[in-house]
Formats: sequence, structure tokens, C-alpha cells
Amino acid sequence: DHSMAFIVSRMLLKAFKTDAATLSDNNAAWKALMLSPYDYGHEALWDKDTREMMQRISFKHGGPEYDAKYPDGIPTSMDITLSSGKTISSGLVMYPSGHARDTAADLKGILHHKAQLLGGIAIEKDEFSGFHSRLVNMIDASAGDMQKIYTFDYNKLVSHPPVDG
Repeated sequence: DHSMAFIVSRMLLKAFKTDAATLSDNNAAWKALMLSPYDYGHEALWDKDTREMMQRISFKHGGPEYDAKYPDGIPTSMDITLSSGKTISSGLVMYPSGHARDTAADLKGILHHKAQLLGGIAIEKDEFSGFHSRLVNMIDASAGDMQKIYTFDYNKLVSHPPVDG
């Protein structure tokens, strides 16, 4: 699947350029390596390093063992072979971060980061913070609150060219 090779390539290249201390744990890594719309633009799609990395990625069906575990989870494993020949393996991952049954990741924190990353593209940070907070706390909203839940100051929209200009 070319789209998966692209996504893995972009994340690996981002990891290579990120200070190791920033990738201190799974949650920090998820946040630091999260892709934004800019990672899918024309420039990113035709990036020489991304294209080269994609050529090094191959996929193999996990077989009956993996098939039997789906749809309970998303049975996945990843092996990375270094230029030295050493292989680093994830082993079987049934519930990757973000999966409803994953109990290890700080899903709330990761989703908050994602909302800030994507919302910040469209709305100034302070304005988006209040907007996002209303959505997150929707369960406690009154009928009156619900009538204005999507209201924000349209003067706080961020003006910039589209991803591909």
C-alpha cells in the first residue's frame, strides 16, 4: 500500500530530524511525529528523501495468525533492518496507540495535541483553545450552550496560503 509507505516514510524522516530527548516515551513520540496537512502537500509528496525511504519499505501479510485477531484489534508488527544488518522488531501490536482498546497511551493527551495541531492551522491559538474546550466538555453543555457551541470570533481565523499555494 503506497499510502502506508508514504506515512511511515514521513514519520521516520521526521524522527531522524527530531532530538531523541523529545521522543522520550510513546506519548511524546506520537505528538512529536504526528503528521499535519503540510506533510501531505505537493512538496512532501515529491520530497526526494521521502521517495527514497518509500522504496525501502515493503509489506507482508501477517497470515492466518493475524487474520484471526482482526477485527478485535489491528494486529500489526514492524521490522526495521538497519544498514548494519541488525533488525529491530516491534513484535505483535494488537491495540496500537489510538485504538479504543489500547490502555497504555495517553489517548486524551494525544487527541488534545492533534486538535491543537489541526485547529491551530485555522484559528488563532487562544481562540481555538476556548472553542476546543467547549467541544471537549459538550457532555456537560446546556441546551443554550449547545446553540452556540460552534461560535467563535471569525476575525481570529488564520490567513495563510493553502498547503500547495
